Amino acid sequence: MNFTELANPIFQNVINDYHKTDNVDTPIQNPYEAGTIEADLYLKNWIDTVQWHLEDIIRDPQIDPVEALALKRRIDKSNQDRTDLVEQIDSYFYTLYHNVKAQDGATINTESPAWAVDRLSILALKIYHMQEQVDRADATPEHKAQCQKKLDVLLEQRTDLSTAIDQLIADFEAGRKYMKVYKQMKMYNDPSTNPVLYGKK
Repeated sequence: MNFTELANPIFQNVINDYHKTDNVDTPIQNPYEAGTIEADLYLKNWIDTVQWHLEDIIRDPQIDPVEALALKRRIDKSNQDRTDLVEQIDSYFYTLYHNVKAQDGATINTESPAWAVDRLSILALKIYHMQEQVDRADATPEHKAQCQKKLDVLLEQRTDLSTAIDQLIADFEAGRKYMKVYKQMKMYNDPSTNPVLYGKK
């Protein structure tokens, strides 16, 4: 089984599970054993799905400013959790393939596999919500037709991105490419590097 044949159905299951309540405060019910790649993929898309809806909520023009600030803080925390989990998934790939002997002329990819999987996770959300627009009972035929065109492109993107991810993983397995794991080293969440947090005047 190719990796994306594992990941894509998990992402779809997460989105369906979330929309049983459609509430950003619904506790996650991860059905996979902790420490497995399946559990990480489920958690990854759950974080993305909750954040998708937080981003919708914060764009309400009538939102209370105090509530908006609290939501912004929550989105910031979600972004950090997302980044941490991407790095964890990259560590999974690195552990899996770090003993593969690189071929002469092996190259490094511009994007790590987990960051490509991150895009695949977001793409699953775009597809779900664009399908919602296509199916909207109160939408005009013109709106539905426009959204169907966008949905067709998104579905094509998922096919292409899935193929590219699986090809990249095959290149790691064969030693045609090698990977490194770089930490994001985000500075604005770190009280020792953000001047506002460490009190620089």
